[in-house]
Formats: sequence, structure tokens, C-alpha cells
Amino acid sequence: MGRLENKVAVVTGGAGGIGKAVGRRFAEEGADVLLVDLDEQALAAAVREIGSNKVSYLVADVTSMADNQAMIATATERYGGVDTFVANAGIEGDVASILDYDEARFDQVMAVNVKGPFLGLKAALPALAQRGGGSVIITSSIAGVQGAPGVAPYVTSKHAVIGLMKSAAKEAAAQGIRVNTVNPSPVETRMMRSLEAGMDPANAGEVKARLEAAIPMGRYAQPQDIANIMLFLASDESEFITGSVYMADGGNTA
Repeated sequence: MGRLENKVAVVTGGAGGIGKAVGRRFAEEGADVLLVDLDEQALAAAVREIGSNKVSYLVADVTSMADNQAMIATATERYGGVDTFVANAGIEGDVASILDYDEARFDQVMAVNVKGPFLGLKAALPALAQRGGGSVIITSSIAGVQGAPGVAPYVTSKHAVIGLMKSAAKEAAAQGIRVNTVNPSPVETRMMRSLEAGMDPANAGEVKARLEAAIPMGRYAQPQDIANIMLFLASDESEFITGSVYMADGGNTA
């Protein structure tokens, strides 16, 4: 049997690099998986690429309480309940100084990156409790434990979800629900291409080289590197782990 046999997972940001890798890895280990994102074409393509009848999708907006409730209701209707909720949806925002940063863009970053996981917890925790417990995994970042110039709203949001996680871990522990964050360094995804270009549009490749040089292991993470950590946190192997910050950064913050 797989490590997630008979389990059901909801993964937001499911059409992105990390979300798709998590969906594939969880399905390989026996889980039924609902991928959630805003872009239906990208979601459909992700499901086709994974190629498993254990994976389906739902178009939804993580900043909407009704949509978060719909995620949980849909997973329950299709698969019988929810055991794992992966709050992975996130946006990078712009690269700009605090003085130049657009207020509406700040609000958007906070809405997706902080309000999204908060509403996801509100929707998911009762469903996990009905199953006798489960796992919530929130995607933070190395930006959740250190600062970085030019991306203050993103850094703020990724610090914030660690506080959210720690509070939720203490609130939900008595119901057998574990809540943790995974904090990646740069990952080979669209988001990093956007950030590299934002930092230096004419020399994005040089930006990547500099960022990789700061990682002791000498490379960006691959999406499957992050998925493997989330698999552990979703499995019964992590049944005594909650309130923890899992750095997945190749030694970047060591």
C-alpha cells in the first residue's frame, strides 16, 4: 500500500509547478487529489500531464470563502472526505521598493498569500476533524524567515503564514490535526522566472546564477523536492509533528 492510501488531499495552486508535483506525488502514493486553481486550461493540462484517474480539478479563488467551502465540499462529494489540505496558492507580486510599491498590488499579495490560507483553514479544519484528524500544509518560503529587498509584500505574506500556522497548530491539535509550513528556497517554476526578470529584465540569467550561488547545494529546488517533503507531512509518518517550519532550501538559511 502507498503512504497515502485511502487518503484525500486538496491542493490549491494546483496548476503551478509545486502544486502539480504534489498532485502527482500524492496520487503515486495512493491519495485521491483535487487540484484547485483559477486557470481551468492550466488545471486541465496539469491533470492530463499527471495522467492518473485519482486526480481531478476544480476552478476556484482562494480569496473567496464560498470557493474555499466549495473545494472541501467537492472533495467530499467526489472522494468521501478530506484528510490533507495543502494551502499552496501564492503570487509573487512585483519587484519594487517599499516607496514605489503599488498599494492595490500589496493588497492582492496579502489576499492570496495570507487570506487564502486563513480561509482555507476555516473551510478545511471541520472536514479534517470529521475524519478524526489530518494534515494541513502551508507553503511559505525562505522569505518567511528572512528579509529581501524589493519584495517586501511577498516577504511579509510569507512571514505571516508562519504565524497563522503556529496558531492553527495549537488550536487544532486536540482534534488530531497537524499544521506545518514548508519553506522553499527558489524553485524551478514560473514564479522564479518572473522574479528573476523583475530583478533585472536584461540579465535574468545572471540573477539566477547569483541566487544559485547563494545556495550551498548550488541549485534551485525542483518541484518534486518540495512535493517529497509535503508527502511526509501528509503521511502518518508525521503524526507527532505540528507547528513546525520545514526549510527546503539547500542550506540557504543555514
